[in-house]
Amino acid sequence: MGLHAWFEFVDRAVLWALAPLALAILMSGLDDLVIDVVWAADWLRNRFRPEADLFPPGPRQLDSAPIRRIAILIPLWHEHQVIARMIEHAIATIHYPDFHIFAGAYPNDDLTQDAIRRVADRFPTVHLVLCPHDGPTSKADCLNWIYQHLGLYEEQNGERFHVVVTHDAEDLIHPDELRWINYYSARFDFVQTPVLALPTPFRAMTHGIYCDEFAEYHTRDMPVRTLLGGFLPSAGVGTGYRRSALEKLAETNSNRVFEPEALTEDYENGLKLFRMGCSQAFVPISRVAGPRNFVATREYFPQNWSSALRQRTRWVMGIALQGWERHGWGRNPGETYWLWRDRKGLIANPLGLAANVVFVYGLATAIWARVPPLATRVVYATAALQILRLAVRMTCSARIYGFRFALGVPLRAAYANLLNSAATLLALTRYALARIRGQALVWMKTDHSFPSRATLQAHSSQTLSRKLGEILVSSGYLTTAALRVALATKPPDLRLGEHLVRIRQIDEASLYDGLSLQKGLPLTDPDPSEIPPRVARALPEHVVRQWNALPFRVAEGALDLAVADVPSHAMSAALRPFTTLELRFHLVTPGKFRKLAKALL
Repeated sequence: MGLHAWFEFVDRAVLWALAPLALAILMSGLDDLVIDVVWAADWLRNRFRPEADLFPPGPRQLDSAPIRRIAILIPLWHEHQVIARMIEHAIATIHYPDFHIFAGAYPNDDLTQDAIRRVADRFPTVHLVLCPHDGPTSKADCLNWIYQHLGLYEEQNGERFHVVVTHDAEDLIHPDELRWINYYSARFDFVQTPVLALPTPFRAMTHGIYCDEFAEYHTRDMPVRTLLGGFLPSAGVGTGYRRSALEKLAETNSNRVFEPEALTEDYENGLKLFRMGCSQAFVPISRVAGPRNFVATREYFPQNWSSALRQRTRWVMGIALQGWERHGWGRNPGETYWLWRDRKGLIANPLGLAANVVFVYGLATAIWARVPPLATRVVYATAALQILRLAVRMTCSARIYGFRFALGVPLRAAYANLLNSAATLLALTRYALARIRGQALVWMKTDHSFPSRATLQAHSSQTLSRKLGEILVSSGYLTTAALRVALATKPPDLRLGEHLVRIRQIDEASLYDGLSLQKGLPLTDPDPSEIPPRVARALPEHVVRQWNALPFRVAEGALDLAVADVPSHAMSAALRPFTTLELRFHLVTPGKFRKLAKALL
């Protein structure tokens, strides 16, 4: 076949496929339009006739809600590099008086065990849970053993946790999340809070897909699911369960609260609870204390093609294929409709990629001039719906990440079609091979990345950190009664920490451990004999004495400085002209700072 004949063949094939392709995408677009209309109607209803007792609760309602004891479950496998910082940040920032953290690890993961033990030794509300067998198994299996340990802890300590919340090692938990879950758990058995990707640069295309998709899904789809009689799937993180709901799951599933064989046990739990008649609620995305401060779990999702492909392949296999096999097609119209929407990606993802290819081919060959009139009208209607889809996604993305980031939505949507199509084809292939060979479906773990200390500090600056006294109490350094006495007797010109040390309620080391948590600054104890003279003289002596900031290490293009007080913006601005290196501040106690200064100056 010659080149000309080949182009004619492709041209005829595209013309032949154009109408049915456009019709299929048109039907999918009309399906999405239904969600848009319901979402817009609900937004207008809540705008002009808000349900004051539920949507959304104000600070007074959150504060007046009875406090329920909450347990946070975190399943782990090879998470030693992130879990300590994750827990420390949670303890330092969560505005809730009664919560414990149960972190599960495997016997053959010593590094993760050690990381948890170091944190648990400092905080009495942090507990290490060891699974009885080596790992990895599945996230659900690890969660089940954590839940069993939770019951043993209750028996041994005479306590009961009323709500259980699930999180992962990479999660940045919002300070107000537990307050919202506590409020909603008075009415609902299952509460899902929003999940949003942390912002990344425009060039991070793969992660940008997650930014766009979660912004749209948790702004639009999740609130609409219950309005149309559907179930709420768990996102796996930021999910709150009433204990009574989990006990129902255990009773109906041989004491397995989370299904070990399920690739997406979180999604499955939402469906199971719905079928058992448990009430469900999605916490709406709400701003608090700042234009970009939303009550949501924030995290980094996969930032490269291979990691994203692995995660999305698991999602397709678990939600669309395994879910179809295990749970069928619903018991009422609302449930069936949302099962269809959750599974239609099996068809819609490849069709979306095909539409992109046809669109590019049409631009290159001017094929639109040869399309029959009827097909042209279908194409135009499809194009109009796709423009609307992009506009909705851009609106949702702009609300979370800003208008400039949202301008990249069309480009990222085309890239997402390619990624999702590859994940769908890979999922279908792996699922078919596993069933033909009689093999179990393989769990594909996603690598976790916790935000850097700079990101944590930026996050803390947007939210109100817990008060120092609260952190010292939750860390076990101070009793609630002692804190009340200290607050009542503190002179107005003296800081609380200084007063606590003066009246010998705590020592300097304990105080600075609490400050380290509150401010997100590392606590250090450099040895003067190991500090090279050239590093100690990296800043002029008069600057060091004026600002009480001692250089002690140069590493990774940064100058590490020991400070005895929380650094201010004025300090950073004053020190920056004296070095081209990045400034990284480390807290040391005043006593250790004096020893350093005496040895080095």
